[in-house]
Amino acid sequence: MDSKIALSICIATHNRGTFIGATLDSIISQANEKIEIVIVDGASTDNTEEIVKLYQNKFPQLRYARLSVKGGVDQDYSRAVELAQGKYCWLFTDDDILKAGAIQAVMTAMQHDYGLILVNAEIRNINLSEVLKERYLNFVSNRAYQKEYFEQLFMDVADYLSFIGCVVIKKSLWNAREKKAYFGTAFVHVGVIFQSPISDETMVLADPLISIRYGNASWTDNSFEISLFKWPDLIWSFSGFSESARRQVHRREPWRSVKTLLIYRARGLYSLKEYNKYLKPRLVNPIARFVLRFVAQLPGFFLNFGFYLYFSIFRFHYSHSETLLAELENSVYFYKKYL
Repeated sequence: MDSKIALSICIATHNRGTFIGATLDSIISQANEKIEIVIVDGASTDNTEEIVKLYQNKFPQLRYARLSVKGGVDQDYSRAVELAQGKYCWLFTDDDILKAGAIQAVMTAMQHDYGLILVNAEIRNINLSEVLKERYLNFVSNRAYQKEYFEQLFMDVADYLSFIGCVVIKKSLWNAREKKAYFGTAFVHVGVIFQSPISDETMVLADPLISIRYGNASWTDNSFEISLFKWPDLIWSFSGFSESARRQVHRREPWRSVKTLLIYRARGLYSLKEYNKYLKPRLVNPIARFVLRFVAQLPGFFLNFGFYLYFSIFRFHYSHSETLLAELENSVYFYKKYL
């Protein structure tokens, strides 16, 4: 490990040539000799490699590893941490932006030797021109969590952790924990963090230091499977937490909710294909089969328009969202976007 490197910013990427340049600009503009960037490219077929190599000329502490085949987001982030030389690894995304002062704020927190540092974020539209939510976590000041408050940490931040870019973790902690069991979940970092209590304190930085491009997550196209099956299955796999704590983070079987399926139908993410693949094998009750199949065939455009009118009038959102994507699925912005 290079003793001069304190923080490794680890990025797994795939076909993000359109966005990764802006991400790297936001990092390099505030980086110093104690910072490195490690990028693992899962066999991109666009101009990602060309763009990253241009930035290597500007910032020699950028290391780029291109895989011959796509390994998957969990494996690629794990590989990036393996290659990292810093004491801490920031698992950052390939399309979001660091706000000014973000690296210095994290470096200051690192001086307290926390095991885990979580960085709050604002949510913007895809071109970053409009703020949709000023801060994801509704924290007004930094919060430190000791080991005995691990369940409270879980309840407070697990939902937010569907966004990997907020995670700054000691490399030694990452290395000591099980990872392969969480490959394929799309959230290996959540498994690493919550599989057992963290001995060192965890710090949550309240100031939003990241700008997230809403609706641009790499798993958005698979959000039906991930949000309704993979994510709840992962949350409910953490048997060390009480049932009430897990229920607060996410319902156990959200796919049983007609309202939820209506939302996904309105978004064009639930159809007979999804019904036959994911729901039909799980349903025994013939009435439930009929109802959920019926929802899968409703006209999505009219549902979308109806939701848009409804949320335009009432303007509310869930206090505890199912995932990062679901946090804004009730917003007027979302439905207007799809009309």
